[in-house]
Amino acid sequence: MLTTVQLIDRYYAAFNAGHWEDFFALLTDDVSHDINQGGRESGKPAFRRFIDQMNACYREQIVDIQILCNADGTRAAAEYTVLGTYLNTDEGLPPARGQTYRLPGGAFFDIRDGKVSRVTNYYNLQNWLHQVGA
Repeated sequence: MLTTVQLIDRYYAAFNAGHWEDFFALLTDDVSHDINQGGRESGKPAFRRFIDQMNACYREQIVDIQILCNADGTRAAAEYTVLGTYLNTDEGLPPARGQTYRLPGGAFFDIRDGKVSRVTNYYNLQNWLHQVGA
């Protein structure tokens, strides 16, 4: 169990630091990524494209992270707060004007061979839209 908690802790530490090679090294090659209120993408290349798009439009830090995992370390969950700035307009969303937001969120993970094999992210999109003035 401690190993899984450490893995998820490293996942968020790499995200917050923008150390993308370290971040992607924590994922299986066939990682599944369930996008909040969207579809499922598979594989590191798709996840990299997603992160590139996010980095172009948002600057985010994940704070107040609480990590839970099951007894055998194959599943984990994290509850957190996203501190963000909306930098550039994302397709289909309101115009970006440097709005800041503070948003509760969560993620669910599958772990295989010491790496993240699935991540499902959730946050309240309506809350975010309200905060950025939509």
